[in-house]
Amino acid sequence: MQNGGAETAGSANLPGGDDCVTRVAGLLDAIDACPDGAIFTRVYREEALAQALRLDRLHVDERGPLWGVVVSVKDMFDIKSEVTVAGCARFLKNPPASKDAEVVSRLRLSGAIIIGKTSMPELAYSGLGLNSRFGTPRNAIDPACIPGGSSSGAAVAIAQGLCTAAVGSDTGGSIRIPAAFNGVVGFKPTQSRVPRDGMAELSRSQDAAGLIARNVSDCALVDAVMAGDVPSKLEPRPLTGLKVAVPDAYFTEALDQPVALAFERSLGRLSLAGASLSRIEFVPGEVIGEIMSLGGLVGPESYKRYHHLLDEPDAMDPFVFNQMKRFAHHHDSDYKKALALRGRAQALYEQAMADFDVLVCPTVPMAAPRFDDLNGDEAALALNRRVLRNTSPFNTLDVPAITLPCQRPGEAGVGLMLVGKHLRDFELLRIAGSVESAL
Repeated sequence: MQNGGAETAGSANLPGGDDCVTRVAGLLDAIDACPDGAIFTRVYREEALAQALRLDRLHVDERGPLWGVVVSVKDMFDIKSEVTVAGCARFLKNPPASKDAEVVSRLRLSGAIIIGKTSMPELAYSGLGLNSRFGTPRNAIDPACIPGGSSSGAAVAIAQGLCTAAVGSDTGGSIRIPAAFNGVVGFKPTQSRVPRDGMAELSRSQDAAGLIARNVSDCALVDAVMAGDVPSKLEPRPLTGLKVAVPDAYFTEALDQPVALAFERSLGRLSLAGASLSRIEFVPGEVIGEIMSLGGLVGPESYKRYHHLLDEPDAMDPFVFNQMKRFAHHHDSDYKKALALRGRAQALYEQAMADFDVLVCPTVPMAAPRFDDLNGDEAALALNRRVLRNTSPFNTLDVPAITLPCQRPGEAGVGLMLVGKHLRDFELLRIAGSVESAL
């Protein structure tokens, strides 16, 4: 199925043609009818309908900016009175959350309706989206393929039309990878813009709370609420004269043919629309390579936080267990060196982008692998490294990044990634709105 039922959820930036109760009831029916039972870990049927009824009774002047917008939440964000499982069987024993995560609270206050929690790999520690204990959702374009991760259920829920926006997290590409594989839009903001209170932590240095939606306008509207900004209409920035940096071979080498074709086609459309494209050397690349040679930041930080889980290997997903145990003897001095080098890489990126408005590259160098391709731990680890290749540097650099679908109908999901500058998120979203139209 290719994005089956994608129109069901509607659009956050367009007025709905029905009342909230009717809209929510339709989505709940669509969730019930969906053959993929691994997309959601929990569906809030009674709560969502009750919230919709309350919203319908509000006078128009009392409605918030997200009145009636139906949102799913990745199962690593707290929902009051329930356990945040984060894809980890051990966490089922944890006490329930005492309050909603901050982003969930902001969404509710704005008039959004939380319809359910979406699935994820254990601890969000996978770009593939696999969870051997609770199940893995199927790719919305080709069910024989993986969904991508770690916001796997979030991306598939949007692609299947089961909600309007999906809150996710992105530590090394966890929003952008599944969004690309499933043919939807995924936005990772600058880390500090969106609070992470009440979000299960994987890496304090690189975790970012973001979202997946059907289009850029929906992303901009929901992002503003999550960041505590005043939502405003997204005015796309004209592409004429836009200065676009296309980074060197690191991001464009060894591309799967569908990705290479879609990327070159996208560059051609940007050029025809009046953008000025320049091939550049990715200056921070050498420093980021040095950071990774020291073990990076995610591995040491996740091991420090969750090493106690390794004492029960049978209770963990084998993929996550093997990933995490590699850092059992990691030297703290290497971590501190990597952390110090991060600032150098960020400064180099800022200098390199001084004369450009945006950087563009393929979101993922490959099409979504088939489940049959995951034959053994080594194959899975190799694929995981490859899907993270283009996205993870921009978590290290802490700059906003968004992926837009650029495949043709009937083709595998391919993402075009646009990367902006630190804390210039809204400017990136304006550019993305214009690029979306050009594509």
